[in-house]
Amino acid sequence: MSARVLVQSSVLSPAVGSSLRRAAVVAGIAGAAVLGLGAAASAHVTANPGTAPKGGYAKITFRVPNERDDAATTKVVVHLPQDHPIPSVSVRPVPGWTAKVEEAKLPKPVTVNGTELTKAPATVTWTGGKIEPGQFQEFDVSLGPIPGDTDRLLFPADQTYSGGEVVKWDQTPAEGAAEPEHPAPSVTLTAATGEHGAAPAPSPTAHAGSGSASSDDGTARLLGGLGLAAGVLGVGTGAFALTRARSRS
Repeated sequence: MSARVLVQSSVLSPAVGSSLRRAAVVAGIAGAAVLGLGAAASAHVTANPGTAPKGGYAKITFRVPNERDDAATTKVVVHLPQDHPIPSVSVRPVPGWTAKVEEAKLPKPVTVNGTELTKAPATVTWTGGKIEPGQFQEFDVSLGPIPGDTDRLLFPADQTYSGGEVVKWDQTPAEGAAEPEHPAPSVTLTAATGEHGAAPAPSPTAHAGSGSASSDDGTARLLGGLGLAAGVLGVGTGAFALTRARSRS
């Protein structure tokens, strides 16, 4: 009796190949959408988190992405509100960068928690480091007490590139309107909570230095989750298409 050897071809049938190509297209579209969302979310200088309690102290992280392919960011200036001054400002050191907090005389004296202020921190400037193309840097600032007579604070920023270009992030975002091309970083103020709302107003102080920094960012975690979801969707779609095609062959 002669033996017969059955050989299964490793070449996919046309139906299977077509199904796999469709699955790859679906996965590619989902991945591209997530990448596009990530690029849009990181395109501007932003203040994180976007909220802070009135009357208390808050750590605000200014995230600065480099938007140029042929130049590095070499200087960042954040302008502090003078119409709603913040008496105390301190800066977390960042490796390779030198921070300088400068005060300025207020247009008119302002009373904060019973203390009259005639001057207040006006700018925070970081120099000495570089943000290369495709990278971003985060700068942490501790601010307080947060003013209680407004619902939003704007922090216009100047971003200087190694080629001499200065991009000013100073346009006021209008509620319900399209975002401007260069929106100023902003923080929405919430009602005072707990003991932070009763914090006394210290004399105007400013602190700066250099060292290391880290910051949690809800947006980064959201984008990471969306990317993972897109990957799972693509794999699942491909597996389903392969199984269905094989069952028909």
